[in-house]
Amino acid sequence: MIEVPTERAEDVYYSVLELKEPDQRRAFLDRVCQGEPALREMVERMLAAQPAAEKFFQEGGVARLPVGEMTTSLTETPGLAENIDALRREDEAVGSSIGPYKVLQRIGEGGCGVVYMAAQEQPVRRRVALKIIKLGMDTKSVVARFEAERQALAMMDHPNIARVLDAGATDAGRPYFVMELVRGVKITEYCDQNELDTRDRLKLFIQVCQAIQHAHQKGVIHRDIKPSNILVTIIDGQPVPKVIDFGIAKAIEGRLTDNTIFTAYEQFIGTPAYMSPEQAVMSGVDVDTRSDIYSLGVLLYELLTGRTPFETDELLKRGIDSLRRTLQEREPQRPSTLVTTLQGSALTQIARHRHAEPLKLVSLLRGDLDWIVIRALEKDRARRYETANGLAMDVQRHLDNEPVVARPPSRLYRLQKLVRRNKVTFVAGVVVALALIVGLGFATWFWHNEREAHQRAVQAEQQAMAAEQQQARLRMEAEDRERITQAAFLISQNKIEEADTLAGKVLVLKPSLEAEGVLRTLGAWHALKGRWAQAAERFNLLLQVDQRDNSWAITDDLLMAGPILIERGDTPGYEHFRQAAITRFTGMTDPIFAERTLKISLLLPAEDRVMDNLQRYYEVAADSLQGAADPNDFMGAWRCISLGLAAYRQGYTPTAVAWSKRCLGCADQNPARMATAHIIQAMAWQQLKEGETARAELALGRAAVETEFAGGLQEGNGSAGFWYDWLFARILLREAETLIEKPAPPPGT
Repeated sequence: MIEVPTERAEDVYYSVLELKEPDQRRAFLDRVCQGEPALREMVERMLAAQPAAEKFFQEGGVARLPVGEMTTSLTETPGLAENIDALRREDEAVGSSIGPYKVLQRIGEGGCGVVYMAAQEQPVRRRVALKIIKLGMDTKSVVARFEAERQALAMMDHPNIARVLDAGATDAGRPYFVMELVRGVKITEYCDQNELDTRDRLKLFIQVCQAIQHAHQKGVIHRDIKPSNILVTIIDGQPVPKVIDFGIAKAIEGRLTDNTIFTAYEQFIGTPAYMSPEQAVMSGVDVDTRSDIYSLGVLLYELLTGRTPFETDELLKRGIDSLRRTLQEREPQRPSTLVTTLQGSALTQIARHRHAEPLKLVSLLRGDLDWIVIRALEKDRARRYETANGLAMDVQRHLDNEPVVARPPSRLYRLQKLVRRNKVTFVAGVVVALALIVGLGFATWFWHNEREAHQRAVQAEQQAMAAEQQQARLRMEAEDRERITQAAFLISQNKIEEADTLAGKVLVLKPSLEAEGVLRTLGAWHALKGRWAQAAERFNLLLQVDQRDNSWAITDDLLMAGPILIERGDTPGYEHFRQAAITRFTGMTDPIFAERTLKISLLLPAEDRVMDNLQRYYEVAADSLQGAADPNDFMGAWRCISLGLAAYRQGYTPTAVAWSKRCLGCADQNPARMATAHIIQAMAWQQLKEGETARAELALGRAAVETEFAGGLQEGNGSAGFWYDWLFARILLREAETLIEKPAPPPGT
């Protein structure tokens, strides 16, 4: 029998429901289902069941709904008739429209919200998940917590966190938000169903840690990490975990904490088996991001062993006080120890789900993974991993056969890691050495015995020294990665100065997104304080570790780095910088790359060779603005600035004036951009011998720049201009003042 995709059948079904006349419905089905009898049969079955469902929700009377070959009268079920009205009210949203969304069916519920699958028709057609406050759950604390979930999710932008698409309130005032519909299963079920081995499970777990780290950097603690809140979906043939349900998330700082997360005395938030000791105690100690680290440790424990350290039933059956004592005082078994205690079919099933033999599974867990899990599950949160990234990086070190931070490395342990990473080389070296020793030993035993003993001692000492040096280097790299991770955490706590001190101790910097974020933040921090040398140092390191040539992020970094070099007075450094920038984006046809490359490369006058290299970028940016100007084109207005500056540097002053005027005509009056346009116009009018006009334009640009810098440089934003936009304007202002206001030559000269 041909299987019909359920989603397609639903689309046809809901389209038919909009047609009221039977003849219209038949004609529609004849046209849409032509040649697809299976599709038509499924839709007709759905239509046949629809009147009974409507009768149940509209009249509350007796209705029989088909389930296979069995039908049951709802009123014949004991105790159910009394709850029909309440059930109808709870599902009243099904079939209705909330904003631009048509509610299709209920797919789940949490403590205070009900989740529906809904259809969006405009501006795109797609299925979404719509979460709305439950009827009857209208206390201030529940509404506040629901609002916290909406705000927390809205701040997230990570591939492993379910994205928020929209938010609002129903006509009755019940808040809702709309997020992407994740079609997946719990991470533990996915791993077991597909019999993923330990390595593949750890790769999924690393992605979960990275998602939680993103939330922490946005100032949000999840506080309910468990398998049912981590769904695995398939994207482009690859499994992708998605973290959902920030419904009990707690903000680390800011309005979210003050206005929304109030937890009454003795009220638990979280799931007992995954709850950290400090969450269960409910003492005066505030719960911070390390509570999520504990829950991640429990998740890792379950992925590895199929069990949690303490089962929920076991925790709850003896009461709340016993639960607290257990989480505070009882140490969990190590994963490898737990597996060895399992017997018979239980051990066989767990090993089969992990695609391993029982004895092999124990050996896989013993050692690094035991150390990593136990550190994440420390009772004292100060002894846990400080960040989710720190936990993820230690798991990655285990996968790469590198020393893990969770375990104090002995010489023997480090040597074992070195041998595992270079197994073929070591085996070949041992074979060659043995053959050489045996051959020479038999040939020269009586003549060179003492000499060979000395040579063997020297060789062993050299090998030990080489191994020690290699391990020292690896250890240093691991410590530096940990410093960067700690610096990122300090930045998330707004402890910038401490983070800068820690980052200054890094000796070996490897490319990573985390290192980029730390250096970018520290560079901007120094720049806002006018410390140009320190800012230039941080941005030079940032440009070294950022290797993503096709990312807009690198152009943002270049926009910040260029003016800082000029403010520092490092003209040779700027010359080297702009040549590297031009080379880096050679062949790019994106107008954004072209416009930004022009701007950062022309802050100072350039030689003909540089101008020739920039001609292609000028053409790409200019072609993107062909036709009538869009008065609301924010990026187009910035592109006019770059084109006006390029035209001025080339000596095409009328063209420079035209581009600047086009920028000033944009409806979005960005102060930094307008000041820059006035300054470029001033220099162009001066070259055209229109001194009075040039001075007028210069006065407009100067007034804006001086006003901005009067109270000190600020971080800024897209609507008023970022701090580096104002640096651009001030650099060009100095050039314009020198050109326009230079003293007149003495008479007779």
